[in-house]
Formats: sequence, C-alpha cells, structure tokens
Amino acid sequence: MTAVFVEDGPDKGAIWHFGEPNKEQRALAEGKAWADLSHLSVIAISGDDRLKWLHDLTTQYLVDFGAGMWLSAMVLDPQGHVEYQFNVVDDGTTSYLVMDPHFVEGLSTYLNKMRFMLRVEVRDATSEFAVLRAPGAANEIGGPFALVPRAELEEMKSAFNSTATQVGTWALDAERVAAGRPRHGIDTDFKTIPNELGVLNGAVHMNKGCYRGQETVAKIYNLGKPPRRLVMLHLDGHAVVMPPTGTPVMNGETQVGFLGTVARHHELGPIALAIVKRNTPVDAQLMVEGVAASQQIIVEA
Repeated sequence: MTAVFVEDGPDKGAIWHFGEPNKEQRALAEGKAWADLSHLSVIAISGDDRLKWLHDLTTQYLVDFGAGMWLSAMVLDPQGHVEYQFNVVDDGTTSYLVMDPHFVEGLSTYLNKMRFMLRVEVRDATSEFAVLRAPGAANEIGGPFALVPRAELEEMKSAFNSTATQVGTWALDAERVAAGRPRHGIDTDFKTIPNELGVLNGAVHMNKGCYRGQETVAKIYNLGKPPRRLVMLHLDGHAVVMPPTGTPVMNGETQVGFLGTVARHHELGPIALAIVKRNTPVDAQLMVEGVAASQQIIVEA
C-alpha cells in the first residue's frame, strides 16, 4: 500500500488514504480497521484534585470518571461559545486530554491559570503519548481509541496490523460526517454554541453543576432554540472538485450558513457538515459554490 498524506489543516502529516478509500471505509464500518492518530496533541493532568477540577471547568460530568473510559468534553467562554473540544481518558492517576495540535497551547495556558491552590499539574505530554483509533465498531465519540506510550507505538501498530486494516483520515472523516459529529474549528466558528451542534447530553452533560458558559446553554435549552443548527448536506456528485471548508451556503441570493467538513462516503457519496440558520426551510435547494446541496437534519428545529 502506498500512503497519501494530508498536506494541510489540523491533520497535516497524517495519512489521508492508501489508494483505496472505499475499501478502507468498509473496513472501518465493519469494525476491522485502525488508524494512526499520533499527530494529535495530548495534555496530561495529574494530581488528586484533577477530576473534580476538570468537572468544574468543562461541560462534562467527570466526578466519578472511571479509569479507561473515553468521553468528549468542551470548554466554553463566558457567553457559552465553544472555545475548546477534546476527548478525555483517565488511567487512575492522570487524565489525558486529546485534541488538535493548534489548540494545545491555548488550552494549556487556560488550565494553568485556573489551577489556584488545587492539587493539579498540567503538562504537554504529546512527546510521551500517542493516540490510535483502535479496531472495533465506532462509538459516539469516534473511537474506540488507544492511548499508547510513544516508546511502545510501533509495537502496538504492528499488533493492530496483524488483525485489522490501516485506514487514513479520509475514511475517518467520512464516518464522522455521516454520523453527524462536528469537529471544532472546522465545523464551528467563533459564534458556535453547543446547542447548535447536537452535543447536548453527549459532550455537554445536562445534569451537572455550574461551569463557565452554562447559563447560555441552559437558557436556550429551556426557553428557546439556537439561531443556527448543524446539518448534513448531500452534495451533487457530478462536481469533480468539492467546495472547501468555510464556503458560504446559499439559499437563493441569501447566505444561510457555511460549509464544514466535506467527505466522500462509500455509500452516501459526497456529504458535508454545515452550520445553517435554523429558519432555513428543510426542503430548500441550497447551493455551495455552484454545487447543489440538500439538507439532512441533525439538530431538530
């Protein structure tokens, strides 16, 4: 197999595909695939207060977080906008936050500012640990995942290769878009709130104590609807080149949203995630840089 690598964006340097993306996607759907995600960054948080501290700072319920479990979580700004998104796992002594590389410095700085007198230590552990997408059926956060010491990485990759097919980010993105899982910084913008993304009762736990930005989330959840929502777009497959992330989504002459992740799915064809205004008619014929698009609702109106 000849690997083709991602040339730009948060996955730069990762394997995009091995020349047969449809075959890779089928293996992923069957639970018989693995992927090298060692380009992602890892923040390690140790100390006796780490779980209660992360519980208070994030949108996730982590007070009784069990060792080996994986969850998705967010950090919001005071107005409820999404600032950071990451997956978290704990090994009984240390919590590990896994995220796109360009967010690690900002999140590390924020966490260190919030330590106060608590028994927590924060460090960038990217040089120590790597993440793999392990074989198995996809779960709600895109796993199963394996957090591996980098000294053992090649050994683990060889073990996975003996039982499963290695796939690239093409297959992972196609599976993620089809499942309606947004990726922060690609499928979001500076105005995005969790209510727009379909992550309530997922990355955002709805029955926990106060956290920064919770007032906005709770108010919109209880009293109204978000102004926008995440949708999946089915794109006209006749186009040779698909529009890039960030392209305006148009309803006639009016911009109603923007394009997020674009993928070519082995069964669904060209699909994408997009944020659109909630009042956009579901049956509207949308256009994205000359490519026709129809909506599939992810977040109900």
